[in-house]
Amino acid sequence: MSQEKLIRFTNLLLGFMFYSGIVVILGLPFILKIAGKYFSPAITEEFWPILIIYGLAGICGVTILNQLRKMIKTVMDKNCFVDNNVQSLKLMGKVSLTISILFIIELFFLPTPVTFVIILTFFIAGIFSHVLACVFEEAVRYKKENDLTI
Repeated sequence: MSQEKLIRFTNLLLGFMFYSGIVVILGLPFILKIAGKYFSPAITEEFWPILIIYGLAGICGVTILNQLRKMIKTVMDKNCFVDNNVQSLKLMGKVSLTISILFIIELFFLPTPVTFVIILTFFIAGIFSHVLACVFEEAVRYKKENDLTI
């Protein structure tokens, strides 16, 4: 029973993060202006490149969250070894690697130590998602074979 509660909580958390992410992306110009004023003048100096990079990275992040929301629905339906989850994992891998590339570009405008952590984290997440997609692809194949067996 506690596993079902964890799955429901995860579903709610992903929903909250998804919609919060959309709000943050929409408010990004205002957030960056405030950050440039109170945190670092470099943000104000490189406003447009930073806005574009963070905006695209935010869209990528929301895309990942949306794919996770789709996947958690299949877990809730107790049918997680499906082709759609393989496609979601492949997309999340590509999007994670895109985030890594965006933050490599960001190094030219606003290099910070945390940028390196973001690059490494999303690079590893991208590779892991692709490997997990291969595992799921095999599981889906086995499941289809098993479903055909009487």
